[in-house]
Amino acid sequence: MKRFVCILLVLCMLLSLCACGGASYGVNVVQTLVEQDYSLAFRNNDPLYFYVTAAISVLAAQGRVDALSTKWLGSPKLNFAPQADALEVLVPPEPQDLIIGVDINSFPMAYISNGEYWGLDVELAMAACELLGWNLKVQPIEKENVYIELSSGNIDVAWGGIALNPEDIENQLYTQYGPYIHNDIVIATRNGSSVWNKLRLNGRKMCMPATPEAKDALYTDERLVKRMGQITRLSNGTTECFQNLYAGKCDVVLTDSTALDYFNCH
Repeated sequence: MKRFVCILLVLCMLLSLCACGGASYGVNVVQTLVEQDYSLAFRNNDPLYFYVTAAISVLAAQGRVDALSTKWLGSPKLNFAPQADALEVLVPPEPQDLIIGVDINSFPMAYISNGEYWGLDVELAMAACELLGWNLKVQPIEKENVYIELSSGNIDVAWGGIALNPEDIENQLYTQYGPYIHNDIVIATRNGSSVWNKLRLNGRKMCMPATPEAKDALYTDERLVKRMGQITRLSNGTTECFQNLYAGKCDVVLTDSTALDYFNCH
């Protein structure tokens, strides 16, 4: 009987390690700094809005949106309304390029890997273009420049880990589609760490991306900054931060909650 119980415990441990892609590390939130939502943004009155959103609705009805979300984040988290016949009510689209503007610092939604643009949003945009018969092009942008990038024609849609400016939305500078997923900017550590809440951050080593958004998020709690020990800003962003965390080179990382979902599943 004891041997049987031991076997069951081992199996449970193996299943927990193999769940969602075989992750051997777990990470959890220590403190939430900023709450935000990701959306798409189009030029006002642009017919592209209807084609792109219809393609997403078809993909959602086919289950492909949930499949991509599960692949990247471990479970269906994207909030797009499904409609199987959404494209059928539109005039068939002409072949063209679709230029999406992405925040390449929003891993795993959009980033650069081996010189190529990749991520959950990029892969979803590829699937939408496949349905429409369009060619996808990717352009990195800063989220604060969404209106400028759209109005200048440099991009057709802001789509790739973009948290839109609430004032821009209120002033109707562009057309919002979404939000489709919530994202927090957080301080996180490995499961089992002695840093289980923000009160235990005193003197700790932290790694964070070397981006203005990460810096702004950190300084929402200036008392925390004074209490922390060494803070290292890394130019290679989120993945380098987690490499350092797993290697024991830091105690915590500043990152996105969507990144936590990814690293808890891969």
